[in-house]
Amino acid sequence: MEYFKFIVYGLIQGLTEFIPVSSTAHLKVLSLFFEIDDPGASLSAIIQLGSVFALAWYFKNDIFKLSTQLSKKKLYYLKDQKLLLSIFIGTIPIILFGGTIKLFFTYFFDKFLRSNLSIALVSFLMAFLMYIADRSKKGSINLRNHNYSDSLLIGLSQAIAIFPGVSRSGVTISTALLSGWERGDALKFSFLLGMPAIFFAGIVELISSFNEFSQFSFLPLIVGLITTFLSSLFAIDILVNYFYSNGLKLFIIYRVVFGVVILLNL
Repeated sequence: MEYFKFIVYGLIQGLTEFIPVSSTAHLKVLSLFFEIDDPGASLSAIIQLGSVFALAWYFKNDIFKLSTQLSKKKLYYLKDQKLLLSIFIGTIPIILFGGTIKLFFTYFFDKFLRSNLSIALVSFLMAFLMYIADRSKKGSINLRNHNYSDSLLIGLSQAIAIFPGVSRSGVTISTALLSGWERGDALKFSFLLGMPAIFFAGIVELISSFNEFSQFSFLPLIVGLITTFLSSLFAIDILVNYFYSNGLKLFIIYRVVFGVVILLNL
């Protein structure tokens, strides 16, 4: 039963982390459907580490090229340094906001914002935001010509994804589209920006919740992380291939249906 529980956690997390439907909301709601425990904020963040590894693996060629080029002192490599600094700037808001929530508002966060009613309402709001973003005019901002203010704006929106039901990928992609980014680069920057955010959240929760893991078996947790890694790779590939041609339409419909189903089962 312990292995089954962590496999379910891994599948839900991996399939929903990068698709704009909110992995946290699905971990909470679908855990009830399968009649297993809600993993909670801490375990959810740790399971997300499997998604970080999947993202790093999927974009390993880009990451390797970026790391090798940064050691060279040529002018045309400045764009790569700019991208790294943009990711750093965009990560600051979620670290500050997440730290504040963790230190001062944990109880309110867990008891109310993780409630099914809250998740349903947030799902409707996200569907509306994604609809507006999907219908916005084609932008011209990309990874080469963006400003640091562009990355900060997307970083601020990423911080909102701390609230269950928002979806980190959904809110960052939507913000990028609304602020004039090209569709392909909006998706890629959302992925790259998510790597440090998800990684730091997982490490912080792993350290702060270390004593709680005496109640979990080590091997089931590893199985859950592997399941998350594999299902995340699958979800990333689907989103990359689908989004370029079809935008957010399918996910908008899904978020509305998801919210309705939750409300009907309150």
